[in-house]
Amino acid sequence: MKNFLKKFTGTETPWLTVTEAAQEKVHEVIQNEEVDIAGLRISIQGRTAAAFQYNLGLATEAEEDDIVVQCQHFQVLVAADSAENLKGAVIDYVDDLNASGFQIENPNTPTWDNPKAQQIQQLLDERINPAVAAHGGQVELLNVDDEAVYIHMGGGCQGCGMANVTLKHGIEAMILEAFPEIKHVIDTTDHAAGSNPYYA
Repeated sequence: MKNFLKKFTGTETPWLTVTEAAQEKVHEVIQNEEVDIAGLRISIQGRTAAAFQYNLGLATEAEEDDIVVQCQHFQVLVAADSAENLKGAVIDYVDDLNASGFQIENPNTPTWDNPKAQQIQQLLDERINPAVAAHGGQVELLNVDDEAVYIHMGGGCQGCGMANVTLKHGIEAMILEAFPEIKHVIDTTDHAAGSNPYYA
């Protein structure tokens, strides 16, 4: 490993913690790989109003600016652009009747640095979500660029037969009225995966 990578060992307060169960599972997966693995890479790939969304997987090489957390049999590569929002996080692995897989507990909460995103989030919180909550739904803001807003529709909105009407005549109309510079509101929801839509 190149020496310009910032490393944290067991003698220091770790950037993040990997539980024993998670370490055992990662080590098991690495042992079955046919290529050399540099470590377990974690990064933040998106956010909702309440939580971050993560990308967790094996990496064959480290990036120059990675934060490296050393575990017993492998190292965790924390992407530099995600590092500040992963301080104090815990990676765990659960396998029981209710769930199976890796879980990330993160004491940090998402905040929008983009002033426009902050304003759109406020619109969602104060006007849009109270309206869709009547149908058991929720709209989450994922990203904002110069001309587009990316959202995810959850709860009763996911898979709802009226979701497109709600998007075009409700959510999109309110956002475009408040922010004329926005040209598109893009729904990223996998509506086919909706398990409890408000309308069949």
